[in-house]
Amino acid sequence: MFDRCIYFNTLALARQLERVWTEAFKPFDLTPPQGFMLRAVLAKPGLLQSELADELKIARATATRGLDGLEAKGLIERRPTKTDKRERGIAPTKEALALHDKLNAASGAVTDRLKGIFGETVFLGFVEQAKAVASKLE
Repeated sequence: MFDRCIYFNTLALARQLERVWTEAFKPFDLTPPQGFMLRAVLAKPGLLQSELADELKIARATATRGLDGLEAKGLIERRPTKTDKRERGIAPTKEALALHDKLNAASGAVTDRLKGIFGETVFLGFVEQAKAVASKLE
């Protein structure tokens, strides 16, 4: 019935991927959005909230809620910046830094698993196509 529906099929895929990533981040007591957000902060300490939202392609309000959760877990701190008095830089805590390699390894394991299922060429091609389609809808 919905074989040619991009909405239905991408949401079905998203639900399946959500389950896979939920398992990957479960040992860290993080949801997939929190896991990816923390990985972004670890990759670019000092990132502004607006930059993080842009990087993750989410609304600033969504970034705020995610950061609130990470802050409550003691994994990030918001610090004043010298360049923009209205925004805060996001810094990982020592606890987050201790998780850095383990988070990357868990994410790498999921990526390797998916590449094994689909084949590397199909996997990488799909990611590039998904990014291209998304950019056309912005």
